[in-house]
Amino acid sequence: MKKGIVSVVLALAFTASIVSVGMAATVKCTVDSVDGDKVTMTCKGADSLKAGAAVTVKAKKSGGAAIEGC
Repeated sequence: MKKGIVSVVLALAFTASIVSVGMAATVKCTVDSVDGDKVTMTCKGADSLKAGAAVTVKAKKSGGAAIEGC
């Protein structure tokens, strides 16, 4: 009986951790200017962000690279 309860509690904790990670905001932005370490961007949906929030920025790769092979 105790193993079943422990299994259910662990499953709920795992589910809660996955849900919290999946709720991160996705915001589409356009870079307006770059000045040293400062980047100015215009973003759609920026109201979901707050000052001081940690964000990850990924640059979209432009153009298609040629793939060479046998």
